[in-house]
Amino acid sequence: MSAEADGAGLALVILAAGRARRYGGCKPLAPVGTHGEAVIDLVASDALAAGFETIVLVLGPSTGPAIRYHVEHTWPDAVDVRFATQPSPLGTVDAVLCASDYVGGAPYGVGNADDVYGRDGSALLAEHLRAGGDDNALVGYRLADAVIGFSPVTRGICRVADDGRLLGVDERRQVHANGGGGFLADDGNEPTNLPADARVSMNLWGFTAAFHKTLRAAMDAAVDASEESEVLLPEVVAQSLGTSSFTVLAAEGRCVGVTHPDDLSLVQAELNREVAAGERPAGLWPSLHAG
Repeated sequence: MSAEADGAGLALVILAAGRARRYGGCKPLAPVGTHGEAVIDLVASDALAAGFETIVLVLGPSTGPAIRYHVEHTWPDAVDVRFATQPSPLGTVDAVLCASDYVGGAPYGVGNADDVYGRDGSALLAEHLRAGGDDNALVGYRLADAVIGFSPVTRGICRVADDGRLLGVDERRQVHANGGGGFLADDGNEPTNLPADARVSMNLWGFTAAFHKTLRAAMDAAVDASEESEVLLPEVVAQSLGTSSFTVLAAEGRCVGVTHPDDLSLVQAELNREVAAGERPAGLWPSLHAG
């Protein structure tokens, strides 16, 4: 298990510095797997199996020590993991920039520590990043594959051009199933009805080295950044769409995450179903044991 700055491979930056006020605990360590594996274990294992080589964990001062202890005592030594610290909660742009020592000069992925993105979405992103090019990326999941249970959630609905370019993301609140295969958004905005196959952002991004500089410029310009005025990735992406190109990668698998305490049993049941159906391996780190 490495913590050195040099020699990093294709990296996925996992943002694990959040304080999880709605959940009331450390969401990255929530035991969602079939054998009690934590969310962060599944995110990292899926990413490595999908083609990423390095995991960069961005940790905060409150939950960071517990997450690091868990990783150092349960992940295999063969996992290339790097640790970065976000000292203050200034937002997700600042969190990504805290990982600059490991990703600043090459394309890299970014994801949350409380969403299990699955193999398909992670593989699409790794393939896109390995191909090079000037396009950034956003993995878009079907709305039906990104909602679990019946509690209302907030989801970013992607507006996508015919050629797959991202035109914008519309944040819709109070989204829930309508009982007929579609979804409703009770936030007072139109359209009220949302199709099950609408593409949504679950904040699984792919950034080029050039866009990393855009993030740095946005943070430098935010002189009033604070806990109450965070600088957020979706907002910076939206502001940059006139000058930066993003390709929406259409994932076919599910993305399930823990937002509220009641979500834990639902995510556990979904992951158990996926293992039973052969959609995901029963154990962690399959890529480390291949051959």
